[in-house]
Amino acid sequence: MEPSSGEDLKALARAFFEEIWNQGDESAIDRLLADDAAGNDPTFGTGKEEFTRNWRQWQAGLKDLDFELTDIIAEGDKVLTRWVLTGVHTGEFFGAAPTGRLIRVEGMSFDRIEGGKVVEGCDGWDKYGLFQQIGLIPTPE
Repeated sequence: MEPSSGEDLKALARAFFEEIWNQGDESAIDRLLADDAAGNDPTFGTGKEEFTRNWRQWQAGLKDLDFELTDIIAEGDKVLTRWVLTGVHTGEFFGAAPTGRLIRVEGMSFDRIEGGKVVEGCDGWDKYGLFQQIGLIPTPE
């Protein structure tokens, strides 16, 4: 079913973050992400299989992972979601040993929806800040 309004797109974006990320429901990936979904981060890969592989690493690295959605704007077949990610770094993550630190990262996701699924996404977030928080990059004094 194709979302027919901005409210439908917003509901799909909320479900994407809530079910896949916050609840850790891997089966929601099949419901909400297209098989050949593409993104702007080449390290995250293309398609549902690569997304799932990377998602598992985030789930393993961050306990209590939570995306708080602060703004959602939808128009046409696109939805922009502004978010704040928090979690506790309890597993190996991006090659960093667990620190036990609470991390907090802000970002945005700009997604195109087709057939009721995310088919294309472009994420912008503070990866540098995350790397500082988990000890991969020194924090300036």
